[in-house]
Amino acid sequence: MEKAMLDFNYYNPVNIIFGKNKINELQTLIPDGKKVLITYGGGSVKRFGTLDRVKEALQHHIVGEFGGIEANPTFETCMEAVKQFKEGRYDYLLAVGGGSVIDGTKFIAAAINFDGDPKDIFAQGVGKGLPVKSAVPFGTVLTLPATG
Repeated sequence: MEKAMLDFNYYNPVNIIFGKNKINELQTLIPDGKKVLITYGGGSVKRFGTLDRVKEALQHHIVGEFGGIEANPTFETCMEAVKQFKEGRYDYLLAVGGGSVIDGTKFIAAAINFDGDPKDIFAQGVGKGLPVKSAVPFGTVLTLPATG
């Protein structure tokens, strides 16, 4: 049985800033006037002061928080973040954490403007899931070097 490759176009603009004290550059990386919802996990970003440093760097932006994204984020948790994003009229997401927070935030960014039930993004099998046609812009502050 011959397997056919599916045609696709892939466009992925990424700006990676790496090094000591780079959190301070967030204010120049997130466009002016954006209302930012910061997503994070279980609280290590609070214990280690990362969240405070991020908020200080974004002092000229309106900022909200959504914490509690668990390892292997659940659909329900992510949809709570979607609800908060919409109710708060945010227009930018900033994931602060490791791989699970980032993965959850990628789904949140896709689910916010998804035309239909976001569960349909996960339909199993090639060509079965509904396409994501747009996503809310987001950035990441990676806190765990084992991910990314």
